[in-house]
Amino acid sequence: MHHQDHLRVGAAQINATLGDIEANLERHLDIIHQARDVDLDLLVFPELSLTGYGMGSRVIDLAFPPHDPRLLMLARAAGDMQLVVGFVEEASPGEYYNALAILQHGALQAVHRKLNLPTYGGLEEGKLFTHGSDLTQNDVREGWSATSLICADLWNPGLVHAAMLARPTVLCAPINSASGIVSDDFSNEQNWAINLQFYAMTYGTPVIMANRFGPEGGSHFWGGSRILGPRGETLAQAEDREMLIHAELSRTAIAKARFELPTHRDADTPLVRDLMLGYR
Repeated sequence: MHHQDHLRVGAAQINATLGDIEANLERHLDIIHQARDVDLDLLVFPELSLTGYGMGSRVIDLAFPPHDPRLLMLARAAGDMQLVVGFVEEASPGEYYNALAILQHGALQAVHRKLNLPTYGGLEEGKLFTHGSDLTQNDVREGWSATSLICADLWNPGLVHAAMLARPTVLCAPINSASGIVSDDFSNEQNWAINLQFYAMTYGTPVIMANRFGPEGGSHFWGGSRILGPRGETLAQAEDREMLIHAELSRTAIAKARFELPTHRDADTPLVRDLMLGYR
């Protein structure tokens, strides 16, 4: 093999204390130390893991730029392990993004901004944040790359397909999913499982989903964090509590899954692009 065949990955199922970045930083550092003890290469935290979700107008006070020293502190604690951490990015005065900091080797490697901001059910992100406009992919180790999509990004199949065209070996899925937040009849717990399994199997791409577990205001974040293999199989799944889960991914298994179901090879992007002309 020309590349490292195995990658050890994890999902941090934690709760965030709304608005208390310092307390959330301490929780992150605790999980990072646990992850380093089991030699993880990649660790994914939930969406907005440093701030909590229901910020409202407090988003102004909780936002900070990507060069903030608190992110660099997490990067230094992680060492060679890559971290995916959720925060509110201040891009300019009054311009805020629901974002991910990709941290590794003691530095910020990239920022991913949420593309699909939900404004349905109990979700009102479009009132707080600016839409992102780019996909993000980063090398984790030689032969391994990861792309990240945030929560509702994964409910837009076109965004997922576009992200997968770059052939990442891993899909990171940080989310903030509360029970009943869409509607009483839409089960986040059941439908997220279907969503993630479909993408992992269809694209032969392991998925690391990190959700919160616990209360925030009147909402309950149901957890369900999981790591799926390239055939949609469950490699690890969190219990109903805060915890770190981890699994070992196999590059050989990814290659076999993609060879047998060549979704990437047969994507026919020019045809799809032509068929979409004229649609908004």
